[in-house]
Amino acid sequence: MAMVAGRAGVSGQTVSRVVNGSPRVDPSTRARVEQAMAELGYRPHRAARALRTGRTQTIGLVVTTLATVGNSRMLQATAEAAERRGYALTLITAVDDIGTAFARLQEQGVDGAIVLNEASALTRASDLPEGLRLVVVDAAPDNGFRVVSSDHAGGAAAATRHLLQLGHPVVHHLAGPAGSFAAAERERGWREALQAAGIDALPVVRGDWSAESGHAAGAPLTPATAIFSANDQMALGLIRALEDQGRRVPENVSVIGFDDVPDAANYRPPLTTIRQDFSTLAADAVATLVADIEGPASPPSDSPGAHLIATDLIERLSTREA
Repeated sequence: MAMVAGRAGVSGQTVSRVVNGSPRVDPSTRARVEQAMAELGYRPHRAARALRTGRTQTIGLVVTTLATVGNSRMLQATAEAAERRGYALTLITAVDDIGTAFARLQEQGVDGAIVLNEASALTRASDLPEGLRLVVVDAAPDNGFRVVSSDHAGGAAAATRHLLQLGHPVVHHLAGPAGSFAAAERERGWREALQAAGIDALPVVRGDWSAESGHAAGAPLTPATAIFSANDQMALGLIRALEDQGRRVPENVSVIGFDDVPDAANYRPPLTTIRQDFSTLAADAVATLVADIEGPASPPSDSPGAHLIATDLIERLSTREA
């Protein structure tokens, strides 16, 4: 570091700030230091830095599965957000016992952990690990850990209102699996929008997020003219099932999904859906955790509004006026 400082004409403290990603460095100075590092072949030694600072610059990520679109997109977005802040990512899969996952992360010396989506239910049922900083994505506000969530209920309500405004007398719901926080919030938003319009909610048909379960839902949803699907993959299977019955989308049935997966615009017909901002969700989760790691300890927020990420209605061709 002394050689880099001499080559760049700066202090050793400035080099340290550049290495640690501090914003308190002028861009031109940062560029000069980085050029000197490249010329001298300097690379920060993560293990040595961990001994000095007590931090490994590593974040744990806990999931139950990567088979769902939401989890896989969140993994990518979280890895990118962590990299921008100079943190590495360690992935742990928890199936039944999240306590074991937390213990493994602590053995690896991570500075904190982010728990994704379905794993949040396991976190609520587990004793929180002492000393491990946590941020949970998609969970009810809890005094034990910080929470960052998409506005699932608000997005579902927007989807339901959109279908009602198109003149449909009622909106059916293809719901996600029981026990999922996101599925429950999307169902809540659908119910509240119907209630606000003075319409009784019909019994939901429940899937498991997969296109296959959406296809299986086609038969019980045969009478519907408007369907809000809790995710895009189930909507894809549902549309095929409806077409198999001779019911065309949107001529006979309007269908709207949730997530806005990359392929949604290329469904046939292109899918009207609610877009989740996975990049912002991941960046907020990482920023919240890093602030806890690097800053003074503070009590977790009990307000979901502080870390509630907005969703957007994306209108395409799978919905039309009744």
